[in-house]
Amino acid sequence: MALFVTFEGGEGSGKTAQARALYRRLSRFSIPVLLVHEPGGTSLGRRLRYLLKRPQNVEISALSELLMFNASRAQLVDEVIRPGLENGKVVICDRYADSTTVYQSYGRGLDLETVDVINCTVTRELKPDLTVLLDIAVEKGLARKGKKEYDRFEQEDVVFHQKVREGYLKLAAEEPERWLVIDGTQPKRKIGQAIWQRVEPLLLREGML
Repeated sequence: MALFVTFEGGEGSGKTAQARALYRRLSRFSIPVLLVHEPGGTSLGRRLRYLLKRPQNVEISALSELLMFNASRAQLVDEVIRPGLENGKVVICDRYADSTTVYQSYGRGLDLETVDVINCTVTRELKPDLTVLLDIAVEKGLARKGKKEYDRFEQEDVVFHQKVREGYLKLAAEEPERWLVIDGTQPKRKIGQAIWQRVEPLLLREGML
């Protein structure tokens, strides 16, 4: 008995807040749950996150970026996600392989088949039971970030982020049984309710609720 739920979305979509909200809700029901994020979640992942996200004068090619994200993911899957699922926990992951598909393939322009092969190899084809996509217009999402210093991805131009959004929507359309697409501009409570309506039956199916 286990459940794997991932949260996806562009910059400023609100996915992190909703992942945390679901974690808190499951904890209140005393359901064993883990909340992790990408890149990160392990000692190696945190070091790679610093390199990948921090604006700096070091050039990182699209292919290097792809491999760095997947190095972080490989460690997270082996060290945290798989053990959690094997122990019957709900694992919530803020970003997963779908992020790499849209950011490095649709956004950066890397060959989609190459990205898919690497993603599948690293995860050993571990796919989420549910992927929640918080969809929001690019301009609105970036505006939510305020005037703080943008990370390497937030500072990309609007065209890049539009390609990412289009990539997400395409993936969701190809696997509607796995994806839950939600308008990210709705009130947080309403979004949380929509997520719970999809998660609750999965918990009942696994005998966790």
